[in-house]
Amino acid sequence: MADLRPVTAAFIAPGPSGVAVRTRLKDLTHEDRNVLRLVSAHLGSLASMDLKARCAEGLEHSSASWAARKRGLTGESSSRWAGAVTKASHDQWALARRCLAAHIRSLEAGIRTLRHRLSLPVGSKGTKRAPGGYRSRGEWFHKSRRLTALEDRLAAAVADWRSGRVRVVRGGKRLLNTRHHLEEAGLSVAQWRERWEAERWFLAADGESGKRYGNETIRVTPDGRVSIKLPVPLAHLANSAHGRYTLTCTVGFAHRGAEWADRVVGNRAVAYRIHYDTRRGRWYLTASWQRPVVQTVPLEAARAGGVIGVDTNAGHFAAYRLDPHGNPVGNPHRFAYDLSRTAAHRDAQVRHALTQLLHWAARTGVTAIAIEDLDFSAEKTREKHGRRKRFRQLISGMPTGKLKARLVSMAAEHGLAIIAVDPAYTSMWGGQHWQKPLATPHRKMSRHDAAGIAIGRRALGHPIRRRTTPPRAHQSDAHGHRTVQAAPGAPGREETRPRIPGPRTRSAPPDATRTRATRTPKTVRDVRSEQEWVQDSLLLTE
Repeated sequence: MADLRPVTAAFIAPGPSGVAVRTRLKDLTHEDRNVLRLVSAHLGSLASMDLKARCAEGLEHSSASWAARKRGLTGESSSRWAGAVTKASHDQWALARRCLAAHIRSLEAGIRTLRHRLSLPVGSKGTKRAPGGYRSRGEWFHKSRRLTALEDRLAAAVADWRSGRVRVVRGGKRLLNTRHHLEEAGLSVAQWRERWEAERWFLAADGESGKRYGNETIRVTPDGRVSIKLPVPLAHLANSAHGRYTLTCTVGFAHRGAEWADRVVGNRAVAYRIHYDTRRGRWYLTASWQRPVVQTVPLEAARAGGVIGVDTNAGHFAAYRLDPHGNPVGNPHRFAYDLSRTAAHRDAQVRHALTQLLHWAARTGVTAIAIEDLDFSAEKTREKHGRRKRFRQLISGMPTGKLKARLVSMAAEHGLAIIAVDPAYTSMWGGQHWQKPLATPHRKMSRHDAAGIAIGRRALGHPIRRRTTPPRAHQSDAHGHRTVQAAPGAPGREETRPRIPGPRTRSAPPDATRTRATRTPKTVRDVRSEQEWVQDSLLLTE
């Protein structure tokens, strides 16, 4: 047990802090489309120039420089558009900064693994907790060269971090590299150019509470009328008062429409974003707003009605229901999804599986769902898993962060709490203590199903093992029957079992008198065997 790492305590995952809903802008006229393209392209060019200026500032950024950039953009757009552009540039710089920090941590983890394996003799075997040496001198040589390359990359990344330099591609690095592989992507130059320009457009504005309908830049009325404040160079395109352009179509939000309408009528802040999907040839409007911080449900209240333990795997969720005492109830459930296609398809698959899981949880009446607090950020390194390329692809394809955020958001709408537990040893101990005992001819138990039980018991505060075994010297009725299956407050949990006539264990010899008196004979032979033979003294005198 000394080699096992400590297990952190379970905790309630915080609820969602924001909401985003999307709808389609239907029945747009040619003039509407033309205005949206011109405004998006103009603001996109301003956003590119401002992002370049923000990245050039680096760590020397200040409120004064921010205000100077905003004043420079106001003449080409408006005060509100300039504020939206500068804020988006700063957020993009901060995101790139966090990504650089994650890249540095990944390089440091890879370098530690390489140094450890290079320090071992060639061919030495590793343990379950630490890798061994490399297989041959040739592999050792190539890995030593890779160590030098990673050290150079780390030095360059640390230098960028200290200077505040980041590398950002407006439109996305992946789409930029697709330009060199158009045949593999199935795109022509014109199609790629259209997609590239659309990704670099900018048409988004944050809301402001107290203003009319919660947003002065992109305004949506309660009846669905969308109007946009035009930049100064495009003010001649306005068809409404105060330099605004009103679209001919109306919009409505099928999801959370009532909540959105309440905010709009109350003049509370709502942020809007309009973007163009080149694949479908459609324009979309996304509305988002922040939620007030809600007090998290206490852990004991979340455990009161039992939990559903969920084991996250590459192709399915393995779920098992447990009562408040940690006992499995019913049969295991599986909710499958496919992660082999596009990002949109993977997102839809995960959302559908989570919907099925939440509907089943609502039918069972549990109060919480227990999941593992997974984070594969330090587990994807090529140096740690070596030739296990398929395994690295497996853990890289699991959307652990997005899955947890989506589950928390969807569970809040069903009134369910999410309990996050430490994932240490759940699969191993679950398979050891629960897989075989629960398997029956009519119920197949897998290691993933047993892991769901282990996750649920850890969330409830119970040990994963089914019972606590007493010491060898105490395994008798004289010291009572000890178990952790009963609730902590159950009467008689720590008391000895009542005395029942007859032997209970091999340690207690049978009571011969009580056994002979209470035993019922079954055959004539049994009755005769219990009769004591006495010799008649009269026969000896004849």
